[in-house]
Amino acid sequence: MEKSFSESYAAAGVDVTAGYESVELIKSHVKKTNIPGVIGGIGGFGGMFQIAANEYKNPVLVSGTDGVGTKLKLAFLMDKHDTIGIDCVAMCVNDVACSGAKPLFFLDYIACGKNYPAKIEQIVKGVADGCVKAGCALVGGETAEHPGLMPDKEYDLAGFTVGIGEKDKLVSGENLKSGNALIGVASSGVHSNGFSLVRKVFNINEKTISVKYDELGKTLGEELLTPTRIYVKPLLELMGRINVNAISHITGGGFYENVPRMLRDGFTAVIEKDKCFKKPVFELIQKAGNIPERDMYNTFNMGTGLVIAVDADKADEAVSILNKNGEQVAVIGEIKSGEKGVELC
Repeated sequence: MEKSFSESYAAAGVDVTAGYESVELIKSHVKKTNIPGVIGGIGGFGGMFQIAANEYKNPVLVSGTDGVGTKLKLAFLMDKHDTIGIDCVAMCVNDVACSGAKPLFFLDYIACGKNYPAKIEQIVKGVADGCVKAGCALVGGETAEHPGLMPDKEYDLAGFTVGIGEKDKLVSGENLKSGNALIGVASSGVHSNGFSLVRKVFNINEKTISVKYDELGKTLGEELLTPTRIYVKPLLELMGRINVNAISHITGGGFYENVPRMLRDGFTAVIEKDKCFKKPVFELIQKAGNIPERDMYNTFNMGTGLVIAVDADKADEAVSILNKNGEQVAVIGEIKSGEKGVELC
């Protein structure tokens, strides 16, 4: 008797029914991200979002895409998958917000060796939680089984977001000038960058992630899996009240790669390390790996997730606004005339 297509596909390692079950399980999580502008629900061939007429005079769409990198290995080892989606959202929406745009909607892509519906639900729950924190809608996504290409219990996760901003209010660095104050906003920890080095330094496995460190107050695994902080709402509040001249999201490449990205030619960002936030996890990483300080600042956020440039006479107001929005903030340096780059002192 000839087999049906679905039976043949299952024999090849793709469980179509598991895909259907995953979609049903994630519907409630997706629903909580709905905001004005969402049209329809998940399941169509494209996610739809309507921009209100006359809301913007000269609108510009700003997009961003990213993944979580090898931080996923921690999720696999700990069998904890409900926060990794927050990281994915954060890596995308923070970048968009740093341009002065409001994230509107998000889509995720999960590639897995085998579709375990309960696990997929947990991953998407994290994505939805991240979208709620960012104030954007989860309008679609894709879960793809890759049998034979990926181990059954592993997956990769990536995302994509689109935001919108008024053209004359976007943050481009054009208004940057000597004397601007640099404001640092604390990170929640390692965030989602540098994990290949972290895994090598600690020889990450089931045993090492279970070690509890007094300086952390938790196990190494719990510390490292702490979700990336989402800065969207505090940033939008700040930009709605004062002029922000430039913003840098401290991701892969640390200070030395990311801070210059917010600068125009002829300006140097001078940052005082002692005024930045100290988090024990970075001291632990540096000591365990015997890593030179410059390499640490060239790899990790070192406790500072954002660097924001504002006019010096607006620095105190900016700190107050961000504090009231739940952020740990400090003035950590200033902009000076000079060769484009960052100087850590």
